[in-house]
This record gives sequence, C-alpha cells and structure tokens, in this order.
Amino acid sequence: MKRKETAVTPQEPHLSPQERAALGKAARRRMPRSAHAEPPPAAGRADPVELLERQSADRVPELVPLRYGRMLESPLAFYRGAAAVMAADLGARPRTGIEAQLCGDAHLLNFGLFASPERHLVFDVNDFDETLPGPWEWDITRLAASLAIAGRENGFPEERRRDVVRGTVRAYREAMRGFAGMRNLDVWYAHFDAGQLHVLFAERLGKQGRRRMARALETARGRDHLHASQRLTEAVDGTRRIAADPPLLVPLGDLMTGDRRAELEERLRRLVERYGRSLASDRRHLLDQFRMADAARKVVGVGSVGTRCWIVLMLGRDADDPLILQAKEAGSSVLAPFLRPSPYGNQGQRVVCGQRLMQAVSDILLGWERAAGFDGRQRDFYVRQLRDWKGAARPETMPPGRLRAYGELCGATLARAHARSGDRIAIAAYLGGGDAFERALAEFAEAYADRNERDFHALAEAARHGRVVARRV
Repeated sequence: MKRKETAVTPQEPHLSPQERAALGKAARRRMPRSAHAEPPPAAGRADPVELLERQSADRVPELVPLRYGRMLESPLAFYRGAAAVMAADLGARPRTGIEAQLCGDAHLLNFGLFASPERHLVFDVNDFDETLPGPWEWDITRLAASLAIAGRENGFPEERRRDVVRGTVRAYREAMRGFAGMRNLDVWYAHFDAGQLHVLFAERLGKQGRRRMARALETARGRDHLHASQRLTEAVDGTRRIAADPPLLVPLGDLMTGDRRAELEERLRRLVERYGRSLASDRRHLLDQFRMADAARKVVGVGSVGTRCWIVLMLGRDADDPLILQAKEAGSSVLAPFLRPSPYGNQGQRVVCGQRLMQAVSDILLGWERAAGFDGRQRDFYVRQLRDWKGAARPETMPPGRLRAYGELCGATLARAHARSGDRIAIAAYLGGGDAFERALAEFAEAYADRNERDFHALAEAARHGRVVARRV
C-alpha cells in the first residue's frame, strides 16, 4: 500500500540548537534506533518483477532487454537497477519524520570522483535521478545494504560484512555530529578533495592501497572531455562524428534517415539551445560559443537503461575544441509514490536542483529542459557534460579493510550532503553518541541482502520462463 506521510521537518532557522536537538531526540519515540534493524514487512509486498515491468513500460522497447540483462549479471547489479523495489520497501516502514534532500539511490557505486569548476578533483554523490526531499535514513539504509551485498559478492564472511557496514554507518554518524557543531557557511563549503583523501586513508590503505588510490586519481584526471571525444568520435570525410557502437551507442544517421532524422536533429539542437536558459548567464555565454556537430542515442548505467539518453557532440573554436553533452530523460522519482509531490513541474529541474543542493560542487553546464519526442509526448531532460575527470570505485577488487575505508568515505560524504539540506543538529541528536544505529543497520543490511538475492532470482526465473526478455551485450 502506498504511504504518503507529511514529514516533520524541524529545520526551523529560528529554533535554537537546543530546541533542534530536542526534536531529534523526540524522533526516537516515533522510530527507535533499534527499529532500523527490522526488515520491511513482507506481507502485501509488491512483486519485484512487476515493479520493474511498470518502470519499463515507458522506456525504449528495444533497450529494455539490455536493462534486464545488466541486472542479471549479479545480485549487486540487480540491486543497482532495483531502486524502485527498495523504495517500495522503505515506503512501507515507519520513519523518523526528519527530512533531508535524498539522493534516492545512494548505493556504493553512486559515489565517485569528478572535477570541480576550479579544476580540483573531488569525491561526492554523483547520481540524482531519484532525488527528492524525504526521510534522511532512507539514503544511509540503501548505502548500508549495498555494502553488505558487495561484501557477499567478494566472498567476505558475515562478520566482516557487518564490520564494513558498521564502519560506514559510524562514519555517517560521527560526520553528522561534527557538522552539527559547525557554522552554516562552513557546512556549505565542506567537501572532500583528492588531497584530503590521501590524508584520511593513507595509513589505513597500506602500500598497495595507496598505489591503487594514486592510479585511480590519475585515471580520473585523464577522463576529461578530450578523452571522451577520442573514445567516442571519429573523423569521417574530414568531419568529426560520433562513432557507432550498437546497441550501446547509435548515431542519429543509424537510427533514422531523411526527414525523420532531420526533424530529430533539429529537436535536439533546440533542446541544447533552450536548456541554456537554465544556466547562469556566464555559463550560458560559454555554451553559446559551441555548435552542435552530431548526436547519438546512448545506453547508460543499469537502472537507467531504456530511458531516452542522448549524447551531443559540440564543437567550439574548431574540431580540436570538443564538448560532449549528455541529455538524459528524467522521469518521476521512484520515491514519489511515498513522499510529498516534487515542487518542480519539470523532472529535469527536480534532478538538477537536488544535485545542486546535495553536491559540494556541480558541473558548470548542468541544466534542464523539456522537449517533444516522436511519440508525441513532452519529456523532461537534464543536461550535463558527459565526463569531467570522472572516476568510479571497483568494489570487486577491494579486500574487507579497503571496502570498509571506502564505505566510511561514502558515509561521511552522504552525511555532508544531508547536513546541507536537512537539520543536521536534529539528525545528530537522533543518532546520539553510541553505536545503536550502526548495529541496527548492520542487522538490516544482512536481512535485506537476503531479500535482494530472492528478488534477483525472481527476475532470473522470469527471464527463463519468458515473462521478461533479457539480453546481455
């Protein structure tokens, strides 16, 4: 049953810190910290495959089998694509009543490295397709479960998995307590850059771990717009074009020809031009110095496969001055059935505003627009640079100590994002100084990893019996 409660949001600027802390402690009566250990009720739970099929109904039909194929690679891959399933589970639980801006899909692979506008390498949350204001605990709960699932795939024994989860949640709690004592502007400016990562984790990672971190940072710096252009484009008759890699990357000319191609190309050109209105004036001036040269449909992520996603090759001064933009369809958040409606009429704007609120720094060309599709429907998009010093973790290569260190970084980063948008003092008071919350989430994470495995096998069974079609590429 869908549950839409009016949350208690004690982030009142005129309340004293003591009053805000009292509200946080009072939230323990609504949902005791030990109650977070309880798995969501199984009675009346929606069929996970049916939830996924509902999501797929409005996606590009020929790409939906790719989504299921990617989800069936492993239980962790399934978890990445099943944010809607967990949203339904969390929506059926009690809640603290304290809100923050949620990522909505805060699993361990939705954190990573990217460039700040000042050209510093920073670590932050990096996926906001499902963002909405909601119960702060939903994000840290999803992160905790993802680490338990990753630990299982790495063959870690249960106690080591629990240790990873407890360390992650403890880092969230301790970081939130630190932010609770900081001034507002200091919280707003807080971020994790590459130098801080070395300071925080150099001793704990050991010699091999430090080498891996150095390589990861160097790799991320090399994955910029020029690298993206080299990998994704080619020279055709002296003109720079996007290179075909079907079905993952299909240029416009391979999708359709003649008038239909010309019409779609014009619509994409207008989308890029009009989205510029959502940018600050200086960044709009920068965008105006580029012209559209080519476009292609791109398959991205796991849960996002099947949504309409375009990459647009833009050229500036000449062919050696490329910019690749990604225009990705934004639908309703998977959290929407369980929370108050978004204040934004455009789902792309919802994504962009949530990202700007949670991230310490954001892409300078991040914006949104609405555009018409060939099915006659208006669709919302958000637009950003395809790559800008992007780096992602590889949890499958991490031993327990390194996964725990990575989880702690994710936990502290998530706390900073919530501290910017929610009542950090109330959340910190709710969490307290003991380990009750991390012990509860370690218990929950193991139980939910069991449920996730059952859901994974349910999708595999549906594919075997032809209820869904799965294709791996």
